[in-house]
Amino acid sequence: MTGTNHFERCAQVMREHGMSDMAVAQFGHLYDVWANGSEATWIREADVEPLQDVPSFHDIYETIDHDRAVDAFAKTAFIKLNGGLGTSMGLSCAKSLLPVRRHKARQMRFIDIILGQVVTARDRLGVPLPLTLMNSFRTSSDTLKVLESNIRFHQDDIPVEIVQHQEPKIDVETGEPVRWPDRPELAWCPPGHGDLYSTLWESGLLDILWDKGLRYLFISNSDNLGARPSRTLAQYFENTGAPFMAEVAVRTEADRKGGHVVRDRRTGRLMLREMSQVHPDDRADAQNIRRHPYFNTNSVWIRIDALRDLLERHHGVLPLPVIVNNKTVDPTDPSSRKVVQLETAMGAAISLFDGAICVQVDRMRFLPVKTTNDLFIMRSDRFHLTDAFEMEDGNYIFPNVDLDQRFYKNIDDFNERFPYNVPSLAAANSVHIEGDWTFGQNVVFYGDAVLKDQGRPSYVPNGEFVGPQGIEPDEWLV
Repeated sequence: MTGTNHFERCAQVMREHGMSDMAVAQFGHLYDVWANGSEATWIREADVEPLQDVPSFHDIYETIDHDRAVDAFAKTAFIKLNGGLGTSMGLSCAKSLLPVRRHKARQMRFIDIILGQVVTARDRLGVPLPLTLMNSFRTSSDTLKVLESNIRFHQDDIPVEIVQHQEPKIDVETGEPVRWPDRPELAWCPPGHGDLYSTLWESGLLDILWDKGLRYLFISNSDNLGARPSRTLAQYFENTGAPFMAEVAVRTEADRKGGHVVRDRRTGRLMLREMSQVHPDDRADAQNIRRHPYFNTNSVWIRIDALRDLLERHHGVLPLPVIVNNKTVDPTDPSSRKVVQLETAMGAAISLFDGAICVQVDRMRFLPVKTTNDLFIMRSDRFHLTDAFEMEDGNYIFPNVDLDQRFYKNIDDFNERFPYNVPSLAAANSVHIEGDWTFGQNVVFYGDAVLKDQGRPSYVPNGEFVGPQGIEPDEWLV
């Protein structure tokens, strides 16, 4: 079913699509691993050791000379992974263009807050802090327009974007690139954020940064507003001399199914293990948060010279573990043709560096928005967006939010049902909404707030309180 001839067909289609030799070589690595058997994609529990005793941000904060830390920060470049469209929320544009909340009457998107963090750090600390976005072919144009229109953000000597590669989805039955004439764009997909490394190599950005005196990369997702530039972590990373540092956080039950860092018993190196790489027989151990207490935030620090040397040894294509995603060619139609999408994870490069380390960070550095449930919290009164463009909360312990996916999963549906802003969550332990509810102004959730499905579109009037029994009654009880 699979083999050299099938890959050559993939390579041919990629070249016809205008893709570079580097893009073809990168996909060739993924295809070869997949074609030679899925067992190569498992990271078995018996082959790894749990990660233990990671130094915390609070511990290292006390050891840093914060005046000197500006020197390390001045040698740091900021890279944001910005290739996602936010299709899980019904978006057709870059997720970073989604409004998060207002700040001084202005609607702020992810990208606006990111730019605000960069400009603030430059102004207050006098550091260059160049920002480069890794866009996809779908997010590049819209995002660049935002950068060009921002009157405070200027960057002329270092590219503001690199564009990640594309790859064909593979027809499960034939091993060849899938064909989908009705919507040809659905035959293509990104190769995961592990593609960053080949894209960096091909773009020449590492050499540009090095020539400008930059020595470190700080890389994170654009939908994680907690992953802001940090001079403390820059100085700590420099002090350790490590080639690679991953930010990890302590797992809770809500993080059981996320990627976590382990140690390879054979090599002693750290490894990132995504749940898609966990064998079914190992699932219980992998989801045991006491056995594996840290999850990957997908924020990493890398020495530019170490990464450049590694990429040179591998001719620009790092031998990262391959993640096999079984999907349908049209993700909205489960009856459409079955395909495989092959990906790699950026954090998986930790296994390729001797002396790689982790640092434990608080939840304030991990504020991802993957669903409208997350956005609901981010837009609520739990957060304050400061003048330094930092998303601040009192304790970063948030209520569990479960919104009826029939009516709130799509961003347009979500916005329609919260026309004035989302209700107050300051006193809420959890929120569970069943059915089609629209909310007036100044609604307050408290305790374990529940709204039951009324079987028809329903409305919560202005100023109401919603708790464990639903909307509080208006009448006095005597």
